[in-house]
Amino acid sequence: MSERDDRLFELVRAATVHLLPAGGKDSPLWGSGFFVAPGWVLTAAHVLRPYLAADRTVVFRVRGEGVDAEARLAQWLITDPRSPKVPLAEDLALVRLVGEHPHECVWLTDRAARHFGALKACGYYPGPPEAHFRVVDAVINGQEDTHGLIIKPDIDLPSGMSGGPLFDPATGAVVGLIKSRRREKDGGKAVAIAALRRFGETYRTVMAAHDRWHGEEPMSESGDNWIDLQGGPTADQGAVWTPRDRRKALALLAALPPPPDEPTVKLIAKEARSGSQWSGSTPELRTWRDGHGLLYEGTAPLDPLTFLRYLRLVEAHACARDTGSPLLAGWITKRLRHDPRRHLHALARDVALPDELRPPSGGTGPERVVISYPGPGEGPVVALLLDPVIGAQPVRFFWQIWYDDGDGLPEVHETDPSVHGCRPDELVQALRVPLGGLLESKDREGHPVPLEVGLPAEHFDTAVHRWRFADIAALNDPGHLGARRRLVLRALERRGYPDNLWRDRWQGMTAGRRFEGWRMPPPGAVDPSGYRAAERHRIPVMCRPAGQGTGNVAMKHALSSGHAVALWHIGPHPERGACLPECDTLHARVEKFLETLGSLAELPDRLRHVRQDISEQRPGSTWAEPLALLYDDPRRPLPAEETETVDAPL
Repeated sequence: MSERDDRLFELVRAATVHLLPAGGKDSPLWGSGFFVAPGWVLTAAHVLRPYLAADRTVVFRVRGEGVDAEARLAQWLITDPRSPKVPLAEDLALVRLVGEHPHECVWLTDRAARHFGALKACGYYPGPPEAHFRVVDAVINGQEDTHGLIIKPDIDLPSGMSGGPLFDPATGAVVGLIKSRRREKDGGKAVAIAALRRFGETYRTVMAAHDRWHGEEPMSESGDNWIDLQGGPTADQGAVWTPRDRRKALALLAALPPPPDEPTVKLIAKEARSGSQWSGSTPELRTWRDGHGLLYEGTAPLDPLTFLRYLRLVEAHACARDTGSPLLAGWITKRLRHDPRRHLHALARDVALPDELRPPSGGTGPERVVISYPGPGEGPVVALLLDPVIGAQPVRFFWQIWYDDGDGLPEVHETDPSVHGCRPDELVQALRVPLGGLLESKDREGHPVPLEVGLPAEHFDTAVHRWRFADIAALNDPGHLGARRRLVLRALERRGYPDNLWRDRWQGMTAGRRFEGWRMPPPGAVDPSGYRAAERHRIPVMCRPAGQGTGNVAMKHALSSGHAVALWHIGPHPERGACLPECDTLHARVEKFLETLGSLAELPDRLRHVRQDISEQRPGSTWAEPLALLYDDPRRPLPAEETETVDAPL
């Protein structure tokens, strides 16, 4: 072990603490943790759960080298404190010290990729007369779920080290947190540091404090500094992005207002990389720091001009919103002068924001901007598939959430973990975190991501547009899904590959610029041939529910005849006999509404505007409250069911 490594371990030791009750010196050890920013300790949530499940305001102690302070839980990711088992993705907690206390802070990696290979596991373990600090050699040889790390066998993690840091000596950064050792075995599990991003706004606060603290170049009592000990090229070698460059850049980024949304960070990072995509999936992007972490190949930073290009784009984004930083702009210019490749400087100097990241024009008129619905490769879409459990009475659904970022094939984001599915009245609560969180994270400034809900026709009357994930919505923010974003229904029975009737009708509709309603079912018997013969510019409209009786028969005929767009009233309707007077009113209002369309892709957002009017209680808009919309683009069919073969004994 080198002298540099020894000095780095001393910094890790100075930043690592153990947690214990607020009582006397000989109180039992709960577990370990480590300082990630001034006054902020990160630990494993399961370390605190047994003692704080009943009362999260309980005061306890944080103790380490030169620190012995009272503390309280600030936030944890646990969704069910009563459960004795904490899921891997929820096993993080942020602790806040009571009062101000000087202490060391670890350096947290900004790289998006999860760690593989050798590192050091650090923490405290109980031993008379008091807890002892320990460093254990460990190797990450696998991954689990989105944020899990597998610590290979033959490594002994003593009890009490849960919550301690996983430190990578090669990069001089903390890359994870110890979750657990395997029961009666060696090895264990850990949580990648990127899981901190699940704290949302608190993560932004903590990481800004982390980067500002390190940006002030603090020295330990021995005169050491994290960045100076991370080694690598010196600042004089301008053609390499150094640890000191990174420290300065992240400190300057931390001084800016945070990005408005995740897609903005992703677009700027991709633009900085000249359009090339980083390897692996895209993690949550809560801060400008997270975009900086996409500019690596493995553990190696890309060319410094790529980083300077990223910083210049971020600064341009801030300037366009009157929040630019002269300090950041000045440092970019100064750093560029240190790069000897002057013929390449234009790459970082001459940048322009992509059109989609420019702020909207400052018009103040009442006219709303209509956002076209994305086709293949035209933007992100979230899809929720609700599949009825076979034979369940009353009905229950298994759910699946898919995300299509518009750059490739859709990917599963999360799947229903339950055994028996969810009742309709349980869906909102079950989807509040996985679906609500995904939608919030993918919304772009002024462009909420569309939501597609795949259901069998028998359940088309599910009032998804009335769902609300936020218990308390901002006064200026419509809380219901249908008023907040473009929300459409899709036919689950069509998942997979589209047929020719469906494709041909869609192609004919999208080529048109004029649309009319077609009253469905037509007067008289429900004749299947009429649905196939309907003109391409006619959109089926029903004043009755689509999930039962005549309405369900009509909807199934429409689907089998290739209709991809339809509107219907999900409320009650006489099954036999003539329509009510309100039905004629509904059809007349829909006809007038369809006249506002300039293209088929405008329909979902035009309907969202009407739903927003309803949410804001504007007069003359309530007619559309019970309306549901089928918008089923065959160019982007819902993902097919699993069709892989299953091994079976012969």
